[in-house]
Amino acid sequence: MKNLFILLFFASIQLGQSQTNVSTPTFIHAGHLLDSENGKWQDEVTIKINGKRITEVRQGYQPIPQDVKYFDLKDHWVMPGFTDMHVHMETEYNPHAYIQKYVDDPADIAYDSVQYAETTLMCGFTTVRDLGGSGINISLRDAINKGKVPGPRIFTAGKSIATTGGHADPTNGGNKIMMGDPGPREGVANGTDEAREAVRHRYKNGADCIKITATGGVLSVAKNGSNPQFTIEEIEAITSTAADYGFHVAAHAHGDEGMRRAVEGGVTTIEHGTYMSESTMDLMIKKNCYLVPTITAGKEVALKAEEEGFYPEIVVPKAKAVGPQIQGTFARAYKRGVPIVFGTDAGVFAHGKNAKEFGYMVEAGMPVMEALQSATITPAKILKMEEQLGQVKPGFFADIVAVTENPEKNVAILERVDFVMKEGQRYK
Repeated sequence: MKNLFILLFFASIQLGQSQTNVSTPTFIHAGHLLDSENGKWQDEVTIKINGKRITEVRQGYQPIPQDVKYFDLKDHWVMPGFTDMHVHMETEYNPHAYIQKYVDDPADIAYDSVQYAETTLMCGFTTVRDLGGSGINISLRDAINKGKVPGPRIFTAGKSIATTGGHADPTNGGNKIMMGDPGPREGVANGTDEAREAVRHRYKNGADCIKITATGGVLSVAKNGSNPQFTIEEIEAITSTAADYGFHVAAHAHGDEGMRRAVEGGVTTIEHGTYMSESTMDLMIKKNCYLVPTITAGKEVALKAEEEGFYPEIVVPKAKAVGPQIQGTFARAYKRGVPIVFGTDAGVFAHGKNAKEFGYMVEAGMPVMEALQSATITPAKILKMEEQLGQVKPGFFADIVAVTENPEKNVAILERVDFVMKEGQRYK
């Protein structure tokens, strides 16, 4: 009997603990709610959240029970949290960035990345795709997922894959002692066998997707910013191996020939697309390959190239030539029917400016509603999270942002998000 009493006593304690651990439901009254799937606004809606998930979305302002969390957003336009499909969470370019990679320790980079992650979340981006860093981006993702630091949900490529001397060769610009000869482990691959090995190293390191540099780039310390840098056989080796491991492949590309090879070779997204021809646009439509425009990055690098000493001399002409082209290419690609998904290249410019991309997209001819969909439901499909992200809907993560004006009348209001919730937790 005594033993039974002790068992019952501890069972009652555990039951009490489990009851106190049950999260308090959250209710939101939304004046205007974006139906991102259908591209419409719903007026006067009640959203119920339990834990990390939305459990109910009902028309009308339903009565609010006692002892629940409540947010009155009746005078707000409420939307799913935004997704930026091209960021670099470890870095933020400045006049010292090229020296910092030889000076900063991994811990220095990690501390900076935590700050950039919080800044990104606070501007309304609850999910991002990180397309290249040193691998600290993988640890940052894990720290955010464990609740150690605030930040967006991260899908990361880890270290980008390049060819020797290519845009993501980490030793470009170094002296001969530091340069060495990096290989697949470091994200540098030549030939189909090394291409496959590089993908497998990304898997081993814990990446979520693959990023390749199909052409030269603007900010690498190398002369050519647009030449093709992979053979189509190498690209096919990467995409087929990536598919084996459940990865999709993103391809940085400015020049048309490298871009064409990447699309033909089976990549899912083209980043930047600066000198894209109409024939490559048609190929992207045929292959259902998405353009990630990064207009903000183009404008920012062109602006910074005018500041003496901001970039190395070899970078300046590339920045001045490529930067101004990106918005025009986006406008032509959108008009032709190329699939578009939102992405900014934040890190090339200051984190927190991500929402400026909406305005640039609209300026180039895309309606606000389509721009919003490109940052909500479209990335969810690419990330294979279409049943969990991109909509305010029962069963989905409670990622919710809100602004005080109708974005369709003032797209710039998206740069001033004043309510941010991720997985049911209010951050702003």
